[in-house]
Amino acid sequence: MAAITIHNVTKQFSDQVILKDVLLELRSGETVGLVGANGAGKTTLFRLIAGEIPADLGTITHSRGLEIGFLKQEPDISLERTLHDEVGSVFSKLLALEDKLHAFAEQMTTCADPAKADRLSELMEKYERVNARFITAGGHVFETRLNEILGGLGFKPADYAQSMSVLSGGQKCRAALAKLLLSDRSFLLLDEPTNHLDIDAVRWLEKFLAGHHGGTVIISHDRYLLDRLCDRIVEIDRTTVTSFPGNYTNYANTKERRLLTQERQFETDSEFIRKERAFIAKHLAGQRTKEAQGRRKRLERRLKAGNFVTDAPRTKQRLKFTFEKTRTKATTVVRCDGLCMRYGDNVLFTDLTAQVHAGTCFGITGPNGTGKTTLLKIILDQTAPTEGSVTLDAKLNVGYYAQEHDDLDPARTVVDEIRTACPELPEQVARSLLGRYLFTGDDVFKPLGALSGGEQSRVRLAKLILQAPDVLILDEPTNHLDIPSLEVLEEALLEFPGTIIVVSHDRYLLDRIVDRLLVIRREGHALYEGNYSFYIEQVEQRRAAEKAAEPASRKRSKRTASNQKKAKAIPCPYDRMSIHELEAMVIECEARFAALNKRFGDPDVYRNPEALAELRRKANAIAQELAEVDAAWQERADPQ
Repeated sequence: MAAITIHNVTKQFSDQVILKDVLLELRSGETVGLVGANGAGKTTLFRLIAGEIPADLGTITHSRGLEIGFLKQEPDISLERTLHDEVGSVFSKLLALEDKLHAFAEQMTTCADPAKADRLSELMEKYERVNARFITAGGHVFETRLNEILGGLGFKPADYAQSMSVLSGGQKCRAALAKLLLSDRSFLLLDEPTNHLDIDAVRWLEKFLAGHHGGTVIISHDRYLLDRLCDRIVEIDRTTVTSFPGNYTNYANTKERRLLTQERQFETDSEFIRKERAFIAKHLAGQRTKEAQGRRKRLERRLKAGNFVTDAPRTKQRLKFTFEKTRTKATTVVRCDGLCMRYGDNVLFTDLTAQVHAGTCFGITGPNGTGKTTLLKIILDQTAPTEGSVTLDAKLNVGYYAQEHDDLDPARTVVDEIRTACPELPEQVARSLLGRYLFTGDDVFKPLGALSGGEQSRVRLAKLILQAPDVLILDEPTNHLDIPSLEVLEEALLEFPGTIIVVSHDRYLLDRIVDRLLVIRREGHALYEGNYSFYIEQVEQRRAAEKAAEPASRKRSKRTASNQKKAKAIPCPYDRMSIHELEAMVIECEARFAALNKRFGDPDVYRNPEALAELRRKANAIAQELAEVDAAWQERADPQ
């Protein structure tokens, strides 16, 4: 049964039609990827579903009781609170109950006088009712959930007290995502949720969404994420919405086959129509007039009925480059020996030794703040390492793609900017080159200041390739790029005959182009002789081997702990304890629970699934114990 039904919806702004006659059903329990070029109408469709804007024609209906959570690219958050309080505001009802409990507890302390016994009894009864609601609503675990999600998205406990107003734009977006995930909405609309997430946070989000039982629609350029999560891909192309079963790779393959079929059919139909019109024109006034008139009527009828493919399909642009051969004759282009980099007490990496071989693609990935960009700057001799050395052949022409776009003149046109890299290049040739980077028609005469971040990235890539470097050093080249632009980048890099060193969080890119992968983490670094999927496979195999090699004693202790846990199901003799002993035990349980909660805010915990599972088990056990002790205290506190 559909959770959301979109029936014949049309939406336009001024005279531009964005969506036309959209028919789409979105079901609960299904994850859908929404794809299309920038400006195709993906965010507009989300705003229509969320009820932020009305449809010009058609209807959008939601199933009864459906709660929609909408993550926007621009975060909707308050800057007045701390990070902890802003994200925790989704628990406002629980926090209000907690405030009531504190207020009742304070009032009860003033009722020690026997003359106030009736007032104390009244307060205890109120406390009992509110506390029961608090426990039922998850009052003892909401802090655990908050810490788990903030930690999973890359926040450290030290960040929690920071004011939202001083956080970066990326941190604010992550805070908005944390609020949405904690809100437990039954249907999620996620507009670019992986923006501003490093590779660890993206993997955590992927696992979280895989466990979400409601419906989810994701707008994302992360094709690896769309491959791992999606049951269906919905594409918006030239106002039309088309649904494809399966994940992103299946969508891409299916679309490619459809485009080839349409292209062949277009050629066949065009030739048929041309021949029919030629026959009609030749015989309309001759001896075969009636036949010509009949064929003209049939042709017009079939054209009106849409029996022919009359529009040329927009096939994927294929990049074709003619690269100069690399000038290096050495087998090793870059050699890093014993590199160490620290800033005061902050150690980024130590004893890093690696070689980059000629003609290969060397990938570098890892969480934010581990020194990936710093390593590139050391290789480029822009930064000196604390220890160690780097060797790079000085005769080689190195092209560097930095994350920032400050190397572009905003007043210069696209075509003129390209020609700064190769002044002798004729304008027509430059325009033809720009067509390979999806700049067509008058696009080439736009000033750079009027371009989007993704368009500027494509200009910088075109300039870089035009300089014919021997070595490409790229720092997060996929930032700001939509999927068509990502495919342009990948095709260019796959055709490049030189050596590539690339820092990236884009797992799909790392899978397609990388030969060797350096993974830098806070606890150390490791080099893998393969792409990203090979790295993940190695990590999973190692974890499986460690689990299989678990000592028998540890397995026995787990069985003992399991038996003890089962034994706890038998009520403990709390009735033998005094009310003061029970109250002290409640306080002690709450202290243990608070101490354990702090560990959920440690991002390192989320890199070890076994440690995270053990932490959750302990938290659940304490929460259960606290609930039982608290219930016993309430029973003893009842004067009846």
